[in-house]
Amino acid sequence: MRLKTLSFSLTILGLALTGTAAAHELAPSVISGAVSAFRMYKDTGVITVKVPTVVEVPFTTEFIERFDFAVFDSTAQTFEPHFFKQETVTNEIPISIFTNPAAGSAASMLDNDVKTFVDFPLPESEQGRVQITLQSGTPITSSALTTLLDNNVALPTALEIRALVGSDLRIVVASRRMDQNTIYFPRTTSNQWVITFTFGQPLRISELRLSQENAVRVSSRTVRFLAQPSHSYRLYFDPDRQPSPIPEEGEAGDLRNARDVIVVAASTPRSNPEYVIADVDTDGVPDVRDNCVAILNVDQKDVNANGRGDACDDFDHDGLINSQDNCPDNPNRDQRDTDSDAIGDVCDSEESRVTERYTWLPWLGIGAAAVVLVVLLILTVRSKGGKEEDATNQ
Repeated sequence: MRLKTLSFSLTILGLALTGTAAAHELAPSVISGAVSAFRMYKDTGVITVKVPTVVEVPFTTEFIERFDFAVFDSTAQTFEPHFFKQETVTNEIPISIFTNPAAGSAASMLDNDVKTFVDFPLPESEQGRVQITLQSGTPITSSALTTLLDNNVALPTALEIRALVGSDLRIVVASRRMDQNTIYFPRTTSNQWVITFTFGQPLRISELRLSQENAVRVSSRTVRFLAQPSHSYRLYFDPDRQPSPIPEEGEAGDLRNARDVIVVAASTPRSNPEYVIADVDTDGVPDVRDNCVAILNVDQKDVNANGRGDACDDFDHDGLINSQDNCPDNPNRDQRDTDSDAIGDVCDSEESRVTERYTWLPWLGIGAAAVVLVVLLILTVRSKGGKEEDATNQ
């Protein structure tokens, strides 16, 4: 009897585990939402191993701004834990950083940690401006500058790059609109670089990377994960922002110290069809180019050309942005609106009318007019009836 009970219990447990495993398969909407921040992907094809094996996919030749990845098991429709491994032998030149206006945590822009950032305050009525100076003891040869931002932050409206060449602080990139995170310029060698950003939205820079083309470097970048026999995988990479947490399946093994790791070739990088550029206010204008990042303003109207859209500007300096101010051209912190017509008292030309203060007066007038019309109608009918009677008597 006990054996039968045990057998039955194991059967139920097996069914439960089977059901649980099946439930782990993610819905298409969950998958697309999880990878929507990634711009590129590579496929491995079917991996021919006989037992679960740690494999790694190289990412040595690809240009990647952010080292965030997602490993998707295309066979099981689940995300797998992974480990990003980077080996670098380099003679990278140390850099010091200074900002004007001064920022106490300026060094966090060079710490290779995208989760830290420097916040540059935005002036109330004009565009912000910050000058960042990079200095090194040994000259750096460079032709690219990458600026990584915190999430939901617009790119600066413009930038200028100068480099000290000899005794001349030479313009390398003339003041131009900033429309992408990485700006390329003619190869230049200098030990002092001055980058000037102009911004109309709050600016938070997490990383500032000046390429060092004269540094001796041997580097390898790979992504490791535990591959199941006969499964194929898709590796998403290079997000345009910090991606949302990936719903990975189960716990990770010791991928860092794994032995007998197999290197797996992957397909040529392709654009991710599920990629959705960040647009926190859903107005159709990407965050990096939106002059009101958190306020919906499809028209991007900016009448005073200060880089701050009218919807999130504060023309009257009363502490309320225009889109939330019932009188955007006249200060009225109390937002008083006696007649509740969505126009603040301070700029409501109707507010002084008697009918505005005594809303029952119009209705009294309408009622009086109605009474007069009824009386006139009765008098007209009676008059007409009297004339007809007189005509009959004659």
